Amino acid sequence: MDNPLVQPDPGLFFWTIAVFLVLLYLLKRFAWGPLLAALDERQAGIRKSLDDADRARKELEQVQQESEAIVGKARAEADAIVSDARAGAATLRDDLRRQAQAEAQSIVQNAERQIQQERDRALQQIRQEAVDLSLMIASKLIRRNLTAEDNAALIDEALKQVQPPAGN
Repeated sequence: MDNPLVQPDPGLFFWTIAVFLVLLYLLKRFAWGPLLAALDERQAGIRKSLDDADRARKELEQVQQESEAIVGKARAEADAIVSDARAGAATLRDDLRRQAQAEAQSIVQNAERQIQQERDRALQQIRQEAVDLSLMIASKLIRRNLTAEDNAALIDEALKQVQPPAGN
């Protein structure tokens, strides 16, 4: 059973440890240092990306809150504008209604005034015609040489007919 791999050999042991230590030094100096630096750099990049993402998320939330506030303010302003427009429309409608009523009343008053003027003019014309008719009758009667008493009675009667009744 003399297996050379199982038997301890001090020279082989020494050289194995020496090669291992040299290899360990070389790996540490040329491989692990840059590898650890690259890992640290990657970790810093990931941390920065996470911080940027968190900052972006916070900014997005802030922008959303500001947007909601702006939309709420815009809705309130729109509601105020609509209510002002409705109030203005109601006021305008009432003003137009009052103006139309005033114009209608003015038209009715003008029509009544014109009717009264035409009535007065017609009555004046009728009176004038009555006077003319009375004068014509009187002149015909005078031509027939009526008595003075007959003339006075006819004139009184004509005047009574020409004078308007006491109610007007």
